[in-house]
Amino acid sequence: MDITTTLAQEFGLKQEYSQNIINLIDEGCTIPFIARYRKEMHGTCDDQTLRSFADRLKYLRNLNDEKAKVEKAITEQGKWTDELKVALENAKTLTEVEDIYRPYKPKRKTRASVAIAKGLEGLAGILQMQSKNYDVRKEAEKYLTEEVTSVEDALQGAKDIIAERVSDNAELRKELRALLENKAFIKCELVENENSPTYETYANFKQEVKTIPSHRILAINRGEKEKCLKVEIEVNRELTMAVINKYFKKDNPDTNELIEDTLNDAYDRLLFPALERECRGNLTDRADEQAIKMFEVNLKPLLMEAPLKNNIILGLDPAYRTGCKIAVIDTNGNVLDTTVIYPTPPQSKTEESIEKLKKLIEKYRVDVISIGNGTASKEAEIFVAELIKHVSRPVSYAVVSEAGASVYSASKLGAEEFPDYDVSLRSAVSIARRLQDPLAELIKIDVKSIGVGQYQHDMPQNRLTEVLTGVVEDCVNSVGVDINTASPSLLSYVSGLNMSIAKNIVAYRAKVRGIKNRNELLQVPKLGPKAYEQCAGFLRVVGGDEILDNTAVHPESYEATRKLLKLFDLSEEDVKNGNISNLPKLIELKGEEKVAKECEVGVPTLEDITKELLKPGRDIRESMPKPVLRSDVITLEDLKEGMIFTGTVRNVVDFGAFVDIGVHQDGLVHISQISDAYIKHPSEVLKVGQQVEVKVLSVDIPKKRISLTMKGIEKEDK
Repeated sequence: MDITTTLAQEFGLKQEYSQNIINLIDEGCTIPFIARYRKEMHGTCDDQTLRSFADRLKYLRNLNDEKAKVEKAITEQGKWTDELKVALENAKTLTEVEDIYRPYKPKRKTRASVAIAKGLEGLAGILQMQSKNYDVRKEAEKYLTEEVTSVEDALQGAKDIIAERVSDNAELRKELRALLENKAFIKCELVENENSPTYETYANFKQEVKTIPSHRILAINRGEKEKCLKVEIEVNRELTMAVINKYFKKDNPDTNELIEDTLNDAYDRLLFPALERECRGNLTDRADEQAIKMFEVNLKPLLMEAPLKNNIILGLDPAYRTGCKIAVIDTNGNVLDTTVIYPTPPQSKTEESIEKLKKLIEKYRVDVISIGNGTASKEAEIFVAELIKHVSRPVSYAVVSEAGASVYSASKLGAEEFPDYDVSLRSAVSIARRLQDPLAELIKIDVKSIGVGQYQHDMPQNRLTEVLTGVVEDCVNSVGVDINTASPSLLSYVSGLNMSIAKNIVAYRAKVRGIKNRNELLQVPKLGPKAYEQCAGFLRVVGGDEILDNTAVHPESYEATRKLLKLFDLSEEDVKNGNISNLPKLIELKGEEKVAKECEVGVPTLEDITKELLKPGRDIRESMPKPVLRSDVITLEDLKEGMIFTGTVRNVVDFGAFVDIGVHQDGLVHISQISDAYIKHPSEVLKVGQQVEVKVLSVDIPKKRISLTMKGIEKEDK
């Protein structure tokens, strides 16, 4: 298989682009670097496409390796043929390669291998031929031995051999596999136990394999794992046996009964159990990939939420008996003060807590209070709303997800960052920082604990981590990192760096009291030329020696950038002072391709350089919606059908989206209530962090369920 050509066709790329991407990956270039700084070499593919390309490249290389191993193994047995060569060359999946190898694969002891050892392979060949006017029973007498004592024993052994041959037939397996995928059903029965009420939806459940959505597969799998569901694949036996008969049965009255018994045995004992496991496995793989895709889709906008810059923030980690932990942070995330208050039951020291926080708010000029949405969050929000009425300066609050905060607090990283604080105070700091700079704080947490998506603990953990780490890398590198303020955790996600080098950067900048330019990175231990090439463009030096060091322009393009400025009589001082707003127009008048040629770069790189020069030091997250800040509180009991709210999307799943409308219980907008137009998936319209107008359809207070709609609001409200 020509992998370059295959990938070019699958991704709709030019052959040269496909080869270039492969070469760059093999050279050790990271996906963010390839996506940003090698656009001319791949036709401006985005990072997501490049990651998919890399995944597919890995699969195809594994496929080629497996083909080579199979060819070698069969050749060593002296059984390699031209037919096998063609079949192996045409195999498109690892499953097809496995099917081809199955008849030649060394097997443990089976009924067929026992029969072969008894010398019955010849009789199996005669029976399988199904020749007319041929007395098979009489032929079987020739195979009687001390081990084979009767004609029935001989025929049974022959049938066992044929059954295994039927099961090992690659073409038959391929056709039956397709039949199950298109015609089979997945069935569930409820098994009564203490957890079974959770799965009542799947009592006497039946749905086509080809149409069942991924979230149902994951729910069924969990129910089966918890012994609440009995699950099986059901397919019309007449259809499957018709396929098997087509391959192996001839119309011969003398052998029909024997062959039918053999084919039924092959199907019931060997083929169907294997194909059922495979079908269930494929359904799970598909569901896992879809669920992981939703994690990916949800995580990116969560990380890219707009930071709340230039605000003093008070973080509040709610609790009951142990009290609410408080941490005040400055505009750079440094901790100014910490304390504990007890406004919630059982102590309910509301007045004392108000006085305590009033003093902190006035002393540090707090602008915003960030409340974690965990235990006692509702009571904490009511308390904060009351507190705000007693404060002389303008203060608002926001409720943030505290998913993973306890994981970070108890982690080695949390202990290293705040060795003098207990676990709960670290959580309060994290809750405050999540509002101030979501990306910088959330990257400290195991990506699987951030709380977007469903069934994260049921996913293949290595694959989930791989995909989500890729999302974090893409986000960190698209935003850029201030080299003089970033934590080692944040630096470790920069293209070309790891935690070891990140710590070396932090140690070096402390030693020199601040890095002044990107070139200094080459003085950092273990940061060699290759790592520098990969990371330099993503690291920012604010207020350093070189204005371009505070942009995403790569040092390799500095000369081209200076040529561009010189071409239009502009200087780096003009860039610093923001006096180049007419640059795009000047380039357009001269001709983009002509300018790119004179600067010795491609058009995509020229466009990127121009954007960076217009806004040096810009944070692309500033264009994202700001966090919703509140000063008053509503409760679930306050909700009435028809009420309209501006909410924030917290999670997008296959069947809808969960929206925070400020009542401590996210409401569900079912996929049918998202848009008047038909949509295949909620992610076509919604993403995490998006602010949307929703209307209350219904409220179930005992079950704490809120049903919302996005349809018809503008028409009714306006």
